[in-house]
Amino acid sequence: VLGLLVWTLIAGTEYFLYPAFGWVMFVAVFYWVLTVFFLIIYMTMTYTRIPQVPWTMVGLCFNGSAFVLYLIAAIVDASSVTKDLDNHNYNSWAASSFFAFVVTSCYGGNTYFSFISWRSRTLQ
Repeated sequence: VLGLLVWTLIAGTEYFLYPAFGWVMFVAVFYWVLTVFFLIIYMTMTYTRIPQVPWTMVGLCFNGSAFVLYLIAAIVDASSVTKDLDNHNYNSWAASSFFAFVVTSCYGGNTYFSFISWRSRTLQ
C-alpha cells in the first residue's frame, strides 16, 4: 500500500518533465509489481509446489535489492523536491518522498528478517 502511494502521488503530476522522478517511478512501480507477485505466490502457497527454488535466498535478494534501490530512489526523490520546480506539484512530491523513505525502512526490515531466515536455513 505504501509503495502504491509513492508512485500514485508522483504519477498524478507532470513528473515526466523531470528525469529524476522517472527513476523514482521506475523503482516504485517495478517493486510494487514484484511485491504483489510474491504476495500472490505466498498467499496461494505456490512456493511449496516448487521446492527447487531456494525461496529464502530469493526473498533475501529481492528485499535487499528493493532496499538499496528504494533508498537511492527516496534520496533522489527528496533531493528533487523544491518549490522552484513547480508549486502545484510540491505537496505531492513531498508526500511521495516521505512515503518512499517509509517504504525503504519497510524493505530494510524485511531484508533483516530475510537474512535471519536465510542464515538459520544455511546453519542447519
